Amino acid sequence: MMWDTVTEAMSALYPQAQPWHVTYPAEGFALPAASAYPADGHWHFVSYGLGERHGFEVTVRVVRGAEQSPPQWPFLLLDRVAGLAVLAGEAGEPFEEGQWADLGAPITGYPHTDGPPSGLTVVILAVDPQLGDRFLQLVGVTAAEAQSGEVDSDDPLLVTDPARA
Repeated sequence: MMWDTVTEAMSALYPQAQPWHVTYPAEGFALPAASAYPADGHWHFVSYGLGERHGFEVTVRVVRGAEQSPPQWPFLLLDRVAGLAVLAGEAGEPFEEGQWADLGAPITGYPHTDGPPSGLTVVILAVDPQLGDRFLQLVGVTAAEAQSGEVDSDDPLLVTDPARA
């Protein structure tokens, strides 16, 4: 998936939005870039660069308050999970919907980032409900939720709220 495809998909969802863009240093990071789009009640983050090698990009939706700029920790989360996807690909293992990754620490990176403390330590991969199967959305859950396979969410957009656990 080329970068223009990602930009077109996000621009179709948020035609009036001014996204925030970040680039990652070449050394030590799995992604070359990512963006955050302000949406109704949440920030919608998307990676750039995985699609060219793996056929999908990763997204995450994070609850949004009145802040004018996105939190930085989701950019780090996207890169961390992209690194796991690269390792899985090199090992010949698929990285697909329904899988989950226990990060062993808050998904927010707390206390090493601007992220808040959180009991969400696992991300489940789901198809992004608005972008389709070429975009795997990270959904933050607790380790107990991941182990039980029962995530109680009535949110069709699967927005992650680190404050819920």
